[in-house]
Amino acid sequence: VQLQASGGGLVQPGGSLRLSCTPSGLSFSNSVVGWFRQAPGKEREFVAAIRWSGGSSALEDSVKGRFMISRDRAKNTVWLQMNSLKPEDTAVYYCATRAGLIWGLIRSDTEYHYWGQGTQVTVSS
Repeated sequence: VQLQASGGGLVQPGGSLRLSCTPSGLSFSNSVVGWFRQAPGKEREFVAAIRWSGGSSALEDSVKGRFMISRDRAKNTVWLQMNSLKPEDTAVYYCATRAGLIWGLIRSDTEYHYWGQGTQVTVSS
């Protein structure tokens, strides 16, 4: 069982990146898929989440209006589109999932069962 997170890289402030999260050995059906990030010296924090069935989504306040989370059923992939990137967005980004996760708990990283390996996002000029 694996989650593959990819799409990170180095981008200038104001630039864009699109991260992807794809499962191997498990299905996203009936699951919540979340994105978290961890900057050096800081705790891991919630960024966004989406319910696979129905598509309900949530974003952390600091990324609202800049980031968007979506799912592609045909590709079995969750995307995190990141626009207007800022240096403070620099972090390792992780995707995670759990079947049947209660929506009220999506911001808690301890509630997720499976995690991807992380992809580095660096925003710098």
